Amino acid sequence: MDALSVGLRRPEPPAGPRWPHQLAAIDMGSNSFRLEIGQLVSGRYRRIDYQKETVRLGAGLDTNGLLTEEASARGLACLARFAQRLNGFVPAQVRAVATQTLREARNRDAFLARAQAVLGLPIEVISGREEARLIFAGVARLQPSNVPRLVIDIGGRSTEMILGTGRKPARAESFQVGSVSLSLKYFGEGRYTEAAFRQAQIAAGAELEEALGPFAAVHWQEALGSSGTVGAVSQLLAASGVTDGRITPDGLRWLMEQALRAGRIDKLALPGLKEERRAVIAGGLAILYTLATHFDIKALLPARGALRQGVIFDLDERHHAAALRQDGHDIRDASVRELQRRFMVDTQQAERVTRVAQALYASVHPNAGAEARRELLWACALHEIGMMVSHHDHHRHSAYLLDHVDAPGFSQSQLRRIGELVLGQRGGLRKIETSLTREDFTWQLLCLRLGVIKCHARGDVSADAMRLKRTGSTAELGFAPGWSETHPRTRHLLNEEAAMWERGGPLRLVLRG
Repeated sequence: MDALSVGLRRPEPPAGPRWPHQLAAIDMGSNSFRLEIGQLVSGRYRRIDYQKETVRLGAGLDTNGLLTEEASARGLACLARFAQRLNGFVPAQVRAVATQTLREARNRDAFLARAQAVLGLPIEVISGREEARLIFAGVARLQPSNVPRLVIDIGGRSTEMILGTGRKPARAESFQVGSVSLSLKYFGEGRYTEAAFRQAQIAAGAELEEALGPFAAVHWQEALGSSGTVGAVSQLLAASGVTDGRITPDGLRWLMEQALRAGRIDKLALPGLKEERRAVIAGGLAILYTLATHFDIKALLPARGALRQGVIFDLDERHHAAALRQDGHDIRDASVRELQRRFMVDTQQAERVTRVAQALYASVHPNAGAEARRELLWACALHEIGMMVSHHDHHRHSAYLLDHVDAPGFSQSQLRRIGELVLGQRGGLRKIETSLTREDFTWQLLCLRLGVIKCHARGDVSADAMRLKRTGSTAELGFAPGWSETHPRTRHLLNEEAAMWERGGPLRLVLRG
């Protein structure tokens, strides 16, 4: 490990949470990293602490799509400071999410490994649609309304647009254009020109063009803007007395005129312009003006909620679902059911495999965390979605779909872990050998594979016909008396499975009986 990572290692947390009722969210955006700590009491949200640092991670992507060491170091240093503030929190109280820059970065896995070591917590890369859903969740809870809304969030390298009423998003999309990426491309030399603004608006319009129909003004009655860019522009207009903070087409034209008069980024002098926003304000103005003119937005109002609060609300709902033991309270369960419906999964077979695999897993890993148990459950539920593509090599098709599907509530990171389990459900182990270095994954996978074998005939099975015992790195599989004689084909498959682990697995499977 490099010296920087060693120096930024998070201190050892205490055995239990110091503030058991608080929840925290880390939003690793393309321009800024944010830490929010809050508490929900009787459904009402109270902010405990908020920290923000301008990291410019998105500006650190080179022409090859690789995150530079300089940008990585800025991100790691920020996460180290967040880790100090979170000392006393346990992992279940915190959720860290990363957005567009780490969706794009080709070397994201290397950065995430270092970042997770510094933070001492897992970091989830979320899809654009999941980011949009969480943004709407934050806005809907902190600024409730039953009026149909358009919510917009302009980030450093992406722009999210969401339609919804009340707390329910009707449509959520993410577009790969943001204030950092547009500013670097069209204002990177530090000059403001009419041609640069025109080209930036054309580029933004080209990216947003497919949204013209779905997000047209007929679908909403009010428009709200979440997070940094909208907040910064609103403050500029209010500080100059142009509007009361509403973002209007006239106000945006006035701001662009001020930029053109200044001529250069370093000469732009506006009341309320923060130094960390100076380099990216032009790109943000270009996107906002494109949105205002193309989507007939007469006034964009700053919203109270944002991604970070949405993450906290989502985490709170997961805690309630776990406490009540009601899977339906977790949006991820609804997503799994929808995927089963969409890909016409044989749900009876999925339930058989789930019963067997979970019973085996409980016997070898009784103290497994809730997320580990649920990831195995979801892998069982979705292990055959690839059948919709082809019966041949369906495990590979299933894994591919999980790697690329949008599923509300799931991060890309979690779907990838579930996809790795699904990929490894049958056949050789070499294709997942990297994941087999993780002990928890190995035991999850073994139980899934044994469940698939036990249920291969697609008929009724007894979940307790096989018993799994764990001794170090050895798994002993025992059977009810006479079971092997009455199930010769299943026993044959189990013999082959034991041989498979003997040839290339990190544990041994021993058959008893």
